[in-house]
Amino acid sequence: MQVQLAGEPYGPGRESEDFAAASAEALVLLDGSSMPEDLESGCRHGTAWYTRRLGVHLLARLTDRADRSIAECLADAIVETAALHGGRCDLANPNTPAAMVVAARTVGGALEYLVLGDSLLVLQPRDGAPRVIGDNQRFPGGELLRRQVWTTVPGSSERAELYLEYAQAVRAARNSGRGPWIAAAIPRAAEHAETGFVPLAELRGVAALTDGAARFTERFRLGSWSDALRLLAECGPAELIAQVRAVEEADADCARWPRGKKSDDASALYARI
Repeated sequence: MQVQLAGEPYGPGRESEDFAAASAEALVLLDGSSMPEDLESGCRHGTAWYTRRLGVHLLARLTDRADRSIAECLADAIVETAALHGGRCDLANPNTPAAMVVAARTVGGALEYLVLGDSLLVLQPRDGAPRVIGDNQRFPGGELLRRQVWTTVPGSSERAELYLEYAQAVRAARNSGRGPWIAAAIPRAAEHAETGFVPLAELRGVAALTDGAARFTERFRLGSWSDALRLLAECGPAELIAQVRAVEEADADCARWPRGKKSDDASALYARI
């Protein structure tokens, strides 16, 4: 694979909670689960620390352990990252740092992939339409709250209160069997990831995007997935993110395109097969 990647925090001077890395045979993209400042996570490290370490461990597993399935590699990486927290972190806290995960690797003549959460993997076939994989851990119980957040004024106390209520509802349910699964401290979450194999001969390329970058198509409708893949291949991931940022700035009050945040951390990766 020939890989290009780019990432940008949601605002100047901010620390991105995304993580992207790749080798010639594997790629990893993580989107850290942002948390309202009013919530106590039980962890002294934070989400950015978690995503970086989980991403590094996962990439190492993908390249070193061909004997383990891609889901088993994620489970192993979750266990290894949990051990790094040390005894001062409460990993049973429902607000413990967590992340959405996209991963892929070449295995023989196939691409093995995994997606957990609302980040996306987009397969670019040599013939036919793109195949979009991901956003597979939706939480219907919180959908009404999420849309209520969108109806409020960005930066208002009403929005902050509703977002906190939504965040608490999601975290109370996730990784419990009653809500979405996410990579945190419980390795069995990997069992709920969407996985599969695609022959490399059928692929022209593959893209991985956090939801902040996927706004190009999913929220702002700047083009189809075919258009997004063409832009990634011809101009690179940084240009796709730049176009997303331009729309966000033009709609700073979230009026034309309702959304929870004006901007989000955005990361994109494109691999030419």
